[in-house]
Amino acid sequence: MSVTRVLGAAREALDEAGLRGSFLVRDLDSGDELGIDPDIEFPVASLVKVPLALATLERIDRGELDAATPIVVAPGRATTAGPTGLSRFRHPATVALDDLLYLSTSLSDETAADALFTLTPPTAVAAELRRLGFEGIAVRHRTAALIDTPAEKLPPDQLHLAHSIAITAATAGHGHPLPQLDVTRANSGSARAFVELLQGLWRPSAIRPAPAARVRELMAANLIRQRLTPDFSSDASRWSSKTGTLLNLRHEVGVVEHADGQTFAVAALTESRVAAGSQPGAEAVMARVARNLRDQLRF
Repeated sequence: MSVTRVLGAAREALDEAGLRGSFLVRDLDSGDELGIDPDIEFPVASLVKVPLALATLERIDRGELDAATPIVVAPGRATTAGPTGLSRFRHPATVALDDLLYLSTSLSDETAADALFTLTPPTAVAAELRRLGFEGIAVRHRTAALIDTPAEKLPPDQLHLAHSIAITAATAGHGHPLPQLDVTRANSGSARAFVELLQGLWRPSAIRPAPAARVRELMAANLIRQRLTPDFSSDASRWSSKTGTLLNLRHEVGVVEHADGQTFAVAALTESRVAAGSQPGAEAVMARVARNLRDQLRF
């Protein structure tokens, strides 16, 4: 199938699933890439935990932080569906810095992430990205904002109302009255910006080898695997990724390493116009679109 037909079919599939998306797939060795609106900026939700982990690990590698340092973390006491790890704890816990990195990145734990942000604030994470030469990812706030939306304030049987607000209040330029969904106020980025970061983590770059290796390890241990994983993980491939989810946003970025040596970075950033929290069909379409783009480059 020609590239034009592949892209046309992908756009049609996304539209039928109620999705607007920004996708980019890149062969990390040849540089060949294929995408759908890869430069559109989105609020990135929990994808910010990848640059947070990288900035923290760079500081550890420079000796500014000690990975074994015990950190006392207040309980998150989350009661709504979604938050994991320390975010659901009811009592204070003491956790080593390196283990906070695991909880934040591999389990997407907001409380663990904010403990890391206490050590390396958003402005410092953004500065670290710039120092390393990565543009296009804005880090503006901690992750506590991700569990402070209308969805947490409404009863479960009215969750659709929170999604309706997220969908109908957005402007054409990705502005929004909810700061977490406004690209000028939220942590934000594009599919291209995240593929550039993945390239730097998987191939030689300004990132130090030890931090890059640890981020790769943390992403390989990602436990949230219902979105793109079914289409990229197999006995003959290794899939390492991070998801981001907030109201009508569903994202995932990752790298698939095939047994024959080919390696592809994948970024899929989407927003839904369907007012529902659970949309497994939409996630399946995301995965199929991303895989088809990869297939076009691979074969």
